[in-house]
Amino acid sequence: EVQLVESGGGLVQAGGSLRLSCAASGFTFDDYAIGWFRQAPGKEREGVSCISDSNSSTYYADSVKGRFTISSDNAKNTVYLQMNSLKPEDTAVYYCAALTYWCGPYFLEYDYWGQGTQVTVSS
Repeated sequence: EVQLVESGGGLVQAGGSLRLSCAASGFTFDDYAIGWFRQAPGKEREGVSCISDSNSSTYYADSVKGRFTISSDNAKNTVYLQMNSLKPEDTAVYYCAALTYWCGPYFLEYDYWGQGTQVTVSS
């Protein structure tokens, strides 16, 4: 059974930090790129970051460059998103998703999705 489970969301003040985790099971973790997306009420789903071991690549949306860092622990089948200097506009439900081999910019390309974790940043 394929499963992606996000955790680590919560309420934080502007300028604070959170670390999100995405734990994967039921598929060959090393053969997939893992992306983070977010969606705020009334807004479109937005790509945030992605990591691929297949081509040793990471990607970040312009809005989070310099503030967010993506990393992976293959022994634990887990991807992390360290979020620093959080802003109110970062408030959203954050999802992790899996795509074979390489990162892609469009959420419709991804094969598997987690249920999401809420991040709320107060001003």
